[in-house]
Amino acid sequence: MDPTATGPALLDHLPPPLADDRIIALNQPKGDLHTTRAYEWNGWTFDVPPGVFIPGWTSRLIHERLLDGRIETRHRRYAAMGVGLGVEAVAAAHRGAREIHAIDVHPESVATAARHYARIVGERPDTAFLPVVGDLFDAVPDGRRLDVVTFNPPAVSRTVSDDPDVVRNVCVGASLLARFFAQVAERDLLAPGGEIYVIASNTADLRGIVQHALDHGFHPETEYLHDWGDGVLTYLFRITRDTTGAGGRA
Repeated sequence: MDPTATGPALLDHLPPPLADDRIIALNQPKGDLHTTRAYEWNGWTFDVPPGVFIPGWTSRLIHERLLDGRIETRHRRYAAMGVGLGVEAVAAAHRGAREIHAIDVHPESVATAARHYARIVGERPDTAFLPVVGDLFDAVPDGRRLDVVTFNPPAVSRTVSDDPDVVRNVCVGASLLARFFAQVAERDLLAPGGEIYVIASNTADLRGIVQHALDHGFHPETEYLHDWGDGVLTYLFRITRDTTGAGGRA
């Protein structure tokens, strides 16, 4: 694998999904999803209502980068896709984002994110907080342009539960990314110089995800690769508009 490969060449350097039984074993849901729980990160506390997910290590890779600026949101228009508890929104506000679109298909997650934002961040005159419930960008008004989008998609390639909340958050599959990139491209949602960060592991179809980005005119590269030491590889992809003409089907 060459982590420096970009665009169509990146496809040749991505691993296939792990074996089915390994994927299913790695993604078994905890038994407390439908209970009230608590979460703490960076000194902030978050209450976790039933049906709302606690962020895992993969999500925290994004949270850390939002907070310290490796994923820069300062003075930028930012969309947290699948906002969940609202950690991304809180981190981006502390970084100084201009706009924060907190998007989730799950109404309780959006309400929870808004509640945490109000308690931890409060009113910030230079930051507009815009929580919306919707499937991908369906609830984002036409004409909106975004500088930064982050997405930790439920792209696990095998069904690991018949609980619809688990499916929603874990194993919709790579096809979700086809709709995601299609919406960004067709609605021209990404501002000039804009960046999309998608994080996924080899429990998902990484090649399929990257191909969907290429098919819709985007240029993917590996921003960060984490080897968990147990066969799981997590890729943080940075995806921008393809200005080279090298995109499309490989």
